[in-house]
Order: sequence, then C-alpha cells, then structure tokens
Amino acid sequence: MDHRKRLKELLVERSVRLGDFTLASGARSSYYVDARRTAMCAEGQMLVGRLGFQAVLEHDLDVTHVGGLTMGADPVSYAVAHRSWLEGRPLDAFSVRKKAKEHGTGQRIEGGLPDEARCLVVEDSMTTGGSALQAVEVLRGAGATVETVLTLVDREEGGRRRLAEAGIVLVALFTGSELLEAAGGSPG
Repeated sequence: MDHRKRLKELLVERSVRLGDFTLASGARSSYYVDARRTAMCAEGQMLVGRLGFQAVLEHDLDVTHVGGLTMGADPVSYAVAHRSWLEGRPLDAFSVRKKAKEHGTGQRIEGGLPDEARCLVVEDSMTTGGSALQAVEVLRGAGATVETVLTLVDREEGGRRRLAEAGIVLVALFTGSELLEAAGGSPG
C-alpha cells in the first residue's frame, strides 16, 4: 500500500471542503481542511502515525516528545507517539492547553514533559502558524527545546515564513494546493 497516497485520498474524502470559509486567522478561503476528521478515524490514525514518524526519521529529528496546541495537534501527536513505540524509538506525547487550568496544578502542558525535553510541535492544518508559535512559546517558557514543527497540511499562507523568522523549520506532509487540486478545486 502507498501510505502517502492513501492518506491524501482520505484527507480529500473526509477533511477538504470547498466553499466560502473564515479561517481561525480571520482570512477568507475557498476551501477548508478539517484534518481532525481524518486524524481521528482509525485508518487515519494509522496513516498519520506511520507518515508522521517516517518524517521524524527522514529529517533526522532529535526529539523526545511530540505534541502541540490542543485540540488539533492531539490526534496527530498521539498517532506519532504510538507509531514511535511500535518502531522501537519511543516519543512521548503532550498537549499544550490554550490557557492554564483554573483548578488542580494550573498546568498549561499536559503529559509529564521534563525540563530537558526536545519537542516536535505538530499541527493538523497550518495557515499562518499562529497556533504552532503559541505552543512553541509555552514550551520554550517551560525549558523545552523546539526546533521543528510538523503539520499534516501546510495551506501555504505564511506559516512557513513566520516559523522560519522564529528559527523553526516546518515539515509538511501535504500542501493545501496539493489537496485542493486532488479535490478538484482552485485557490481563491
């Protein structure tokens, strides 16, 4: 099975919607990618984990943990962590809350992240990179090292540039234009 081809098909079938949408960044778009619809299904979990962990190996990422801003990053990071265990190179997952809990320990980072963690921040779909940068800021503030962000879909609307300005490399499994073409749409 060509896992990349199948994940692309699944993203187009389950996650790409054509129409008129307002994105989290406030920008208008002729398409929307709700990658959670793919990343949360059983087949999508397997494919995301396989391809996400493969990207870690292909890019020789020296990371110990994988996660990002809840909730979009959660299924991606859990899938990659699961696959990493199966491959004998365990990466623990974590989640970054949008704001600190108002009870208990008041944490923003869940998952037992040690001070010396080397983190791979993940996203399901990226437009401007704002969510990834928010997670990076929280993680760095907690003493973690972050050098790379992995996204399932880079919408190619400034996220890569903003991350590069912050000294972070973006690894994307797919581009928005690639999915849009497969879905029979056009940007605009």
